[in-house]
Amino acid sequence: MAEQSLETVTADDVAILAGVSRWTVARAFKKDGVISDKARAKVMAAATELGYVPDLLAASLASDRSNLVALLVDDFDNPHKLVMLERLTRILREAGYGTLLVNMLGESDGPEALLTASQRRVDAAVVIGTQFDEGIRRTALGAKRVKQLIIFARASTAPGTISISCDDVAAMTEITRHLLEKGFKRPLFLAGPDTESTRLMRKDTFINVWSEEGSDPPPSVIHVPEYSMALACEAVTTRLSDLPSQVRPDVIVCENDVLALGAIDALRHRLGLSVPADVAVTGFDDVPLAASPAYDLTTYRQPVTEMARALVRVLDNGGRDATDVFLSGRFIQRGSS
Repeated sequence: MAEQSLETVTADDVAILAGVSRWTVARAFKKDGVISDKARAKVMAAATELGYVPDLLAASLASDRSNLVALLVDDFDNPHKLVMLERLTRILREAGYGTLLVNMLGESDGPEALLTASQRRVDAAVVIGTQFDEGIRRTALGAKRVKQLIIFARASTAPGTISISCDDVAAMTEITRHLLEKGFKRPLFLAGPDTESTRLMRKDTFINVWSEEGSDPPPSVIHVPEYSMALACEAVTTRLSDLPSQVRPDVIVCENDVLALGAIDALRHRLGLSVPADVAVTGFDDVPLAASPAYDLTTYRQPVTEMARALVRVLDNGGRDATDVFLSGRFIQRGSS
């Protein structure tokens, strides 16, 4: 057969070469199309030979599904975001969904980023970050082409959203009891920003469990405005400088690994202290650097693969009867505690 250009190859050409109907070709490329394995294999072989790819935009205009998911991300300084993106894009692609990455550029950019996504007729917008607020929710409800607004890795109290997250309460309860069993007495909790409509339950859970099962004094808390190693390092240095050992915290419990890595840098390189002999440290997420001998960080591994698969189930179901999903991860004990 004469070689044809990508512009001129149609589904009819594939159907003729494969010896099937045009509708069989359409079903072969449809995510939930009913077609036998043998017929699909014939269509795919013919499509490969001809260099045919379906026009996904045209197909989406003919149905109520685009099989395209927008990922709205901020906080690219957090290495755990890269772990999430790798897992999400891989599992979504395996399930037949394309992804559109939208960078939320700042605190006020969420609604505009969501409108950018809605222009592509996405089936769902997945917010992965700290910048979710009421403005994003209102925009999502107004953009009729965004059928679902999903908050990933944080819990949302906003109506009209679905949360898919690690079970922070169970996770932090396990971390707290580990520290109590180790005999720590003077904890400091290092927290990041809280947002209007989403939050992590790690700080509140730690304070509640420690207050119920631990001893006085109650945990002290530092908030930093961003999840930043540099800001965490500065905050810990400022708080612990010149404190005598008898009143100095004996453990710093961090809301995520980025803060924990900054805390360890402050303890070792700014304050001349040993981890964990002088002050222990725990994190949350299990970023790749946490396992490095340079940090050897005790942390909690989020079930990102299971969370991504839960997202696929919500998408496949079209959001019908969808409820929040909270999944257990795994406590990882290392040398920092």
